[in-house]
Amino acid sequence: MPDPAELLSFYEDAYSREPAEAALYARWRALGAVGKADHVIELCRRAGLDPVSTLEVGCGDGALLSELHRRGFGGRVSGVEISEAAVAIARTRTEIDSVERYDGRRVPAPTGAYDLGILSHVLEHVAEPADLLAEVGRACRAVLVEVPLEANWSARRAAKRRQAAEVGHLQRLDRRAAREMIARAGLSLACDLDDPLPAQVHRFFATTRAARTAATMKWAARAALHGVAPPLARRLFTVHYACLCLPPAV
Repeated sequence: MPDPAELLSFYEDAYSREPAEAALYARWRALGAVGKADHVIELCRRAGLDPVSTLEVGCGDGALLSELHRRGFGGRVSGVEISEAAVAIARTRTEIDSVERYDGRRVPAPTGAYDLGILSHVLEHVAEPADLLAEVGRACRAVLVEVPLEANWSARRAAKRRQAAEVGHLQRLDRRAAREMIARAGLSLACDLDDPLPAQVHRFFATTRAARTAATMKWAARAALHGVAPPLARRLFTVHYACLCLPPAV
């Protein structure tokens, strides 16, 4: 496992790219935020939760909080983030009420301070994910978690393992492992969903007509299989898993 200093350096570099590359990845994060916001809103709807205060832990450049605000969801939206470069970007978004830097372990908020906490594509980057989840559960009365389920046949390939390592993934989860992590954090699962991702996501980095055609075919095959046999799909390729977690007494 990398030490905290190595992780911090990794994320500072990720948000400090040269201008053209920075613009590309900002568009990528904005596209991802659309689907993530869909998941947040749908799971909160299922649980009957209409938060008036929302904290995203590991908010990155603030794309998801901005998307939620644009849709009129989440009430007062705030974020904390370990990367100073990401905090600087997120603070330029006037729709976000506050963004603070934190140490990656302790949420700087009193117990129960927020209606909703969000950990979206954060826990796979953390050496002790249940500990961070428990801490967010302390500060927030409900927690929305989203992670990629990478314990599958496709993600076992060496190239995929290298790719996951390059983007800082420390955990390789399946749905069972994600649910066990939630239980270790002392939370209970209220509702969940998984998503093979839309065609736009699969095509984003395709720069030629042939690559776009191949990406579209890949999306169509995955979406079709996921539609008829989700458990088989999860065993074969990566889907994104989102769940709403509550303290046991709620």
